[in-house]
Amino acid sequence: MDKDQLPRHIAIIMDGNGRWAKARGLSRPQGHLEGVKRVEEIIRTASDMGIGFLTIYAFSTENWSRPQDEVGMIMRTFIMVLGQKANELGKKGVRINFLGRRQGVPQEVLKAMDDAARLTMNNKGMTLNIAFNYGARAEIIDAIKSITSQVAAGKIKSDDIDEKLISAHLYTKDQPDPDLLIRTSGEERISNFLLWQLSYAELYFTDKCWPEFNEEEFLKALNSYAQRERRWGGVKV
Repeated sequence: MDKDQLPRHIAIIMDGNGRWAKARGLSRPQGHLEGVKRVEEIIRTASDMGIGFLTIYAFSTENWSRPQDEVGMIMRTFIMVLGQKANELGKKGVRINFLGRRQGVPQEVLKAMDDAARLTMNNKGMTLNIAFNYGARAEIIDAIKSITSQVAAGKIKSDDIDEKLISAHLYTKDQPDPDLLIRTSGEERISNFLLWQLSYAELYFTDKCWPEFNEEEFLKALNSYAQRERRWGGVKV
């Protein structure tokens, strides 16, 4: 595929681990563990292809309402995977970054996140954003609070507030907005993910559950993107 046809930034809602497991008579934890394998595969493929930014929706602010045993398993798996894979990704030049609120996240999880970010902070390859304890509405609220505090302190004027300033106060500051959003499992919703940043993204939905979304399926999504004509709200003449 021509590199000029590739998206600079891809966002993925990794949906369907539980449904995939249930359809096969497996437990939900087994579905999540199989999903981890696909995460590794897609990160490797995206990095090798020269994708600049990859954002994956790992755990939302709403996911805390799931059964506590499932949440606990997700936390343990997250810590384990970060510990095992951060060094490997670091050697590939991947920079690991986290999007989301830190409040309410267990300390051992925060430590694993901080260790992974510190280990890879100077890398110049693909930036991997892991959205953890993330909600887009919460992100926008945090941006508004930051901007209004600066207005109150006299550092900026209300007339200075524009799209560029708001983007600079989001978790994804200094990054391009996603060009392509992929969601698996047949659901066709944004689900409180990057609401501001996805304004002009191309959307790709697949019936494949996340544990089935392998490199071949990823390339299908990229080929679909390459065939689209982006108009950015304009009209083709």
